[in-house]
Amino acid sequence: MPDQQSQRHQLLVKLFEAFNRHDSAGVMACMTGDVVFDTAVGPEMFGCRIVGTADVKAAFEKVWTDMPDVSWTCTQHNVFGDRGLSEWIFRGTAANGTRIEAEGCDLFTFSGDKLSRKSAFRKDRPALPALAAKTA
Repeated sequence: MPDQQSQRHQLLVKLFEAFNRHDSAGVMACMTGDVVFDTAVGPEMFGCRIVGTADVKAAFEKVWTDMPDVSWTCTQHNVFGDRGLSEWIFRGTAANGTRIEAEGCDLFTFSGDKLSRKSAFRKDRPALPALAAKTA
């Protein structure tokens, strides 16, 4: 039977697999009912704080709707007791065609076998220009 650290590491792997499938049920299955999500961007020093499964789910679904090609390429997951760290490259295209490509990370808090907190951090990089249309 895997130890708790290995199980928590696997939970982070499952979480990002679900993010990249744009699978809200899969993402929320990794989180507690009272999950707290601090976004990478927002007016407060912690970004924007979103609490509870319904609101957190809606926030993730909005990202997937606004950027249908959004992805997180994970470069590393680490678990330290009840804390986790995932490092990734965020890529997505906005409706106006501009692109975001930036490194970032999430700090997590585990409660048992689920995540009770996700705090996102992303490099503040200017948007990249839209890709040129391919010609036939």
